[in-house]
Amino acid sequence: MTRRIAFQGEPGAYSHEACRSSRPDYEAVPCRTFEDVIDTVNSGNAEMAMLPVENSTYGRVADIHRLLPDSGLHIVDEAFTRVKISLMALPGVKLDEVGKVRAHLVLLPQARGFLARHGIQAESAADSAGAAKELAGSQDRTTGVLASDLAAEIYGLDVLARGIEDHGHNTTRFLLMSRDADMSRRGEHGMITSFVFRVRNIPASLYKAMGGFATNGVNMTKLESYMVGGSFAATQFYADIEGHPDDENVRLAMEELDFFTDHIKVLGTYPAATKHHLE
Repeated sequence: MTRRIAFQGEPGAYSHEACRSSRPDYEAVPCRTFEDVIDTVNSGNAEMAMLPVENSTYGRVADIHRLLPDSGLHIVDEAFTRVKISLMALPGVKLDEVGKVRAHLVLLPQARGFLARHGIQAESAADSAGAAKELAGSQDRTTGVLASDLAAEIYGLDVLARGIEDHGHNTTRFLLMSRDADMSRRGEHGMITSFVFRVRNIPASLYKAMGGFATNGVNMTKLESYMVGGSFAATQFYADIEGHPDDENVRLAMEELDFFTDHIKVLGTYPAATKHHLE
């Protein structure tokens, strides 16, 4: 039986591309929202979820940190996808015929230089892959779409220009999640442990909670705060550290963290991805 991996967006989205590159033997299942992705895995209709958590240009993905702790899923891997932008149009259309392009709002500024050089106007769309799907069903020869090559392939559009992003470093980090945790592996490039916590209401509690990582030589690669339940008084922290909970230094650091917090939840321990994605 073919295993399935759920992602948010239309077929051809960058999340779909991440599914293809990271789990090519899985059937990719499109979902309307991030919540639908999580529900699809929890219901058993897919084995894994592919969820974007941050982008090297635009920072963290809205709502994801709020959804992860209560998702019922465990992080089992990470993946990085370079956002390579292609301009596509209906078959037979030439570049000089295109007067307007459509794409997701965050994609348009990344190709500002190319669009300006060619005198092409930009119009935001809810979804870049969805815009490609809409264009394929139209007869509009003056409009193009900025999306992935995969979107052009799926919807039968011609790629008029590739790699038109202004900067070549734009990368999205994804987390792969499943119903079951897998703590048994040891990655070639090390391990990452992700968790959320809330500090106790005492003076300098965050400073004290972080001290255990410094004294035990544990590298914390990410620490982000966000509100809980819409309250300015309740703050939860999301953290990534290098190492496995079975490592002695990580165990000691987590014990010290526990002393200064009233809630800790490990979201997953998983192999660190290779670094070639940024090249």
